[in-house]
Amino acid sequence: MADQGNRAALISKTRQRFEKEFIPAKIDKYDSRDVERLQQDDTWVDNFLIWRDDVVDDTLKMIDESFQWRKEYAVHDLTESSLPKEIFEPGAVYLHGYDKEGYKIFWFRVKFHTKDAKTQFLKKKLVAFWLERYARREHGKPLTVVFDMAETGISNIDMDFVRYIIGCFQVYYPNYLTRIVIFELPWIMNAAYKLVKNWLGSDAVNFLKLTSKNDIQEYISAEYLPPYMGGTDTFKYSYPPLVDDDFQTPLCENGPITSEDETESKEDIDVDNKESPDSNEEQVSNSKKVNFAEQIPKPEECDKSDFKAKTAKKALTTFKGPLLHISPAEELHFGSKETGEKKCLIVLTNVTKNTVAFKVRTTAPDKYRVKPSNSSCEPGTSLDIIVSLHGGCAASLQDRFLIMAAEMDQSTGTGTQELAQFWKEVPRNKVMEHRLRCHVLESSKPSTLTINENSFNVPSKTNEDLHLQLTQLLQANKRLREQIDHCVWFHKLTFFLLLLLVANTTFCFYLLYY
Repeated sequence: MADQGNRAALISKTRQRFEKEFIPAKIDKYDSRDVERLQQDDTWVDNFLIWRDDVVDDTLKMIDESFQWRKEYAVHDLTESSLPKEIFEPGAVYLHGYDKEGYKIFWFRVKFHTKDAKTQFLKKKLVAFWLERYARREHGKPLTVVFDMAETGISNIDMDFVRYIIGCFQVYYPNYLTRIVIFELPWIMNAAYKLVKNWLGSDAVNFLKLTSKNDIQEYISAEYLPPYMGGTDTFKYSYPPLVDDDFQTPLCENGPITSEDETESKEDIDVDNKESPDSNEEQVSNSKKVNFAEQIPKPEECDKSDFKAKTAKKALTTFKGPLLHISPAEELHFGSKETGEKKCLIVLTNVTKNTVAFKVRTTAPDKYRVKPSNSSCEPGTSLDIIVSLHGGCAASLQDRFLIMAAEMDQSTGTGTQELAQFWKEVPRNKVMEHRLRCHVLESSKPSTLTINENSFNVPSKTNEDLHLQLTQLLQANKRLREQIDHCVWFHKLTFFLLLLLVANTTFCFYLLYY
């Protein structure tokens, strides 16, 4: 791969060659929106290059194939309403949950898929709908694909559809695949598994992970696995509405910030903007049932640890939206339980000439407190938002935050009632949305072992990890023993049949010559 200093030149070369060698001859086969994006989006071009190991010729062919596919499937115009309801209802493909590294999971429940030539194109469009929807939201963050083969039969096996899904990541959505987790592959599908490895190429061994109930938690934690996989996730697919983890009905609306919280804020945090009393009161917006639950610290629940704005990790990157500049741009950095860093700072800057209303929501409302989570920002000013972990909770890579913002008319007030009414009436297309994910900083201190009154002060997590590893080792040993027993049994059967064959041959010779 090219050095970092040469990336821009390589991207520019790729873009120029495509515009010169492909666009004039195939402009009618491309969507003009893709051509425009190619000219403006360096990250998109770079992803194609990365996926083709910076070989420009291969990259150009990949872009050409991707563009033609995007127009054939009308990817830009794919919406929920553009696909028939019957395609969504079975729940064969959907997005739900996160793996242990914080990557979104794309599920293919094979047992709910039936091979049917009449609906095959629509089913492929459904895959494109989910992937494009995710790509627009997460801007290049990869996916983990789970092929759930549990309870599948011959009628569910559709290698053309499997190849299409893999092709989406190979060609149409470059650099979006982290791994393919195959759960409970039937033995009759071993030949198909070899085909999949061939389709993925030499890197297949890095992408493909064969799993069972015993070891799938190496990649996905129990909270995002259904019970039949050994998990605790109670989610059950149903349609409508459309499955969307990032937009669930709020579990708890804003609570008031009491004077105790205000005192703590003034003493511990040096902020330029003083929050108005109206911005701290309860805000209710029942008509906009989006997924992140708003949270405000309660005095009896707030973490009392010291937090200074000057010691908070200031973000080096800023997301520059049309209404707000948001810092950090992508991640909130929390410490592990050992480091004790439980608070983060989000800085919003209003770049418009009008007041901007905003909301902050999270996928883990029981873990976080946000202050303020529903307020407004005056023109040309900045506002600090404190995100804190509640009690003994720990941040995880799966946690997400959503910042929603909308520009208000000058005549609109910013009090409690006015903001509530504003969020009820504002059109969806006028709302700016930006997502932040969590990053957990591991402790830099070396593990220590101390003696305290005849007891060793060892973190309990160490014992849990050892127990988990020992359990996995015993399970692997059990599987190996079963395989050995099977081989021994097969060997004995073979030896018996061989003896039978020798005896039969001997008997035939005896009859022939005596």
